[in-house]
Amino acid sequence: MTEHFDVLIVGAGLSGIGAAHHLQARCPDHSYAILEARDAIGGTWDLFRYPGIRSDSDMHTLGYSFRPWTDAKAIADGPSIRRYIEDTAREGGIDRRIRFRHRVTRAAWSTDDARWTLSVDTPEGPREFSCGFVMMCSGYYDYAKGHAPEFAGAEEFAGRIVHPQFWPEDLDYAGKRVVVIGSGATAVTLVPEMAREAAQVTMLQRSPTYVVSRPAQDRIANWLRARLPARLAYGLTRWKNVGMGMFFYRMTRKQPDKVKAKLLGMVREHLGPDYDVGTHFTPRYNPWDQRLCLVPDADLFASIRAQRAEVVTDTIDRFVPEGIRLASGRTLPADVIVTATGLEIQLMGGADLVVDGETVRIADRLQYKGMMFSDVPNLTFTFGYTNASWTLKADLVAMYGCRLLNAMKRRGLRQCTPRIGAGGMEAEPFVDFTSGYIQRALERLPRQGVKKPWRLNQNYALDVVALRFGSIDDSTEFSNPSPLVRTAA
Repeated sequence: MTEHFDVLIVGAGLSGIGAAHHLQARCPDHSYAILEARDAIGGTWDLFRYPGIRSDSDMHTLGYSFRPWTDAKAIADGPSIRRYIEDTAREGGIDRRIRFRHRVTRAAWSTDDARWTLSVDTPEGPREFSCGFVMMCSGYYDYAKGHAPEFAGAEEFAGRIVHPQFWPEDLDYAGKRVVVIGSGATAVTLVPEMAREAAQVTMLQRSPTYVVSRPAQDRIANWLRARLPARLAYGLTRWKNVGMGMFFYRMTRKQPDKVKAKLLGMVREHLGPDYDVGTHFTPRYNPWDQRLCLVPDADLFASIRAQRAEVVTDTIDRFVPEGIRLASGRTLPADVIVTATGLEIQLMGGADLVVDGETVRIADRLQYKGMMFSDVPNLTFTFGYTNASWTLKADLVAMYGCRLLNAMKRRGLRQCTPRIGAGGMEAEPFVDFTSGYIQRALERLPRQGVKKPWRLNQNYALDVVALRFGSIDDSTEFSNPSPLVRTAA
């Protein structure tokens, strides 16, 4: 038997729960279910359990537009974010719509039937679900595997090697020597947290990343919340932080050298004039060519000053029984090695996509408004900003999807499809970002065009105008009248 819904949401993480809320509020007459591959709500915030896991942006923008974040800390720990998502699902009755351990393996569209058929692996075996519209909220990386380069001699290492994406519950690192390989958000989170208990923690990086300290608490947000209604205080803080983020990003594009000098000057203030900032905290690229790493209350710098943690910039020759031998000849002693080497990007949760019998290769399609694919009907996907909080874009994508659903119902049509048109469109890479996880996946990502609506804005204010208030008919073909409309005609 194939179970049918008006809408199927894939994924019960931050994006999926948000999409369900908007769907209930804006399209209350549409039936829906959420298909979640894992056995819990939360997505990223349930999967990652490594020490110190926290947000890498403020919760006033990472939180939902419709549900104020009221905790004092704006840079929140993972368990608090997971509870926030779970509470949102429970209070809205969304949790009752979730089918856990339902992994979508294939989504096939039929124009004749105006519906998607989803092949799903479940604990009871393979099943099929059908719907008129799919909201893909499955995230952007592979939950089953992280990026794990092969290191020569790894089998010789006498200690334990772990990847942050699969943190073992039984790992005891108290009093031990730890080497964390990596320089991204995960590494700068792990190092100060593990340094609280470990004998020594070394962050081993091939090249530096921009690291910026920010207070864990937003004093202005807390001041506003104490004096104004929660929603008003939250909204004002949200736009304050959005505006500050947009201003800073614009400055990095216009005056990269000036911003770079400012960022490095802040690091020197934390670490002192004698620290080798040039070697360990000065990247070869400009700010926001890759995502900046945020450290709350300068915790990373504090652990370095206290000599509980060390940053080493070098390349790995090989693992040896006692630790890691570097290209420089130095050996880093280790009892535990943490490979914080990144993610593997995977769109659509790895599901195959088929339209009218033809397999769709996402890399051959243009993205549309950062949320749909050319010539793929009735499907949205969520991919957040590279220069701002994920949820800012996720909220807009969900609201735009609801606009499409309501427009189709109002017009008596069953299909909306982004079309490039006869003139074609010059294509460029999906995002202009040099981070390793993006560069490794370029051949699997969609492309973007050189003109709107086929070009990514990477600008929340512009997307608010385009997705909340802009036309839904630009480069979108509405078609496929419902049988009732055909009969009436």
